[in-house]
Amino acid sequence: QVQLVESGGASVQAGGSLRLSCAASGYTYANLHIGWFRQAPGKARAGVATIYTVGGSTYYAGSVKGRFTISQDNAENPVFLQMNSLKPEDSAMYYCALAENGLRGSWNDPKSYTYWGQGTQVTVSS
Repeated sequence: QVQLVESGGASVQAGGSLRLSCAASGYTYANLHIGWFRQAPGKARAGVATIYTVGGSTYYAGSVKGRFTISQDNAENPVFLQMNSLKPEDSAMYYCALAENGLRGSWNDPKSYTYWGQGTQVTVSS
C-alpha cells in the first residue's frame, strides 16, 4: 500500500521561506513522478512542481518558477519542496502526489497521479 506523508506546512510572513517534505513508502516501481499540488478554498487543485525520480527532471508552474525548488537527494529520501519569497497567493493546502510507471497525462493534471497524501497547510500573511 503506497503511503505519502507530508510535513512542513506553517504560517509565515510574506517574503519568508518554508520547506515541505513528502515521505513515500510502499511503492513497487523505481520509475516515479512525485509532485506537489495545492488547493486554496474555492479553487481547483493545481500543480506546483513535479520531479521524475529517474534522471531528476523537474517541472514547475509558471507562478512558482524561480521561487520554489523540488528535490530529492536519492530514491530512499523524501521529496522536498523549498519555497522561498512566499506570497499571500501561495496560501493553500499543499498535497503530495505519486504516479508509478509513467504519467498518463500532463505533469500538472491531478488525474495523472494515483496516490495522494493528506496535505499540509501553508498560510502566508501580508
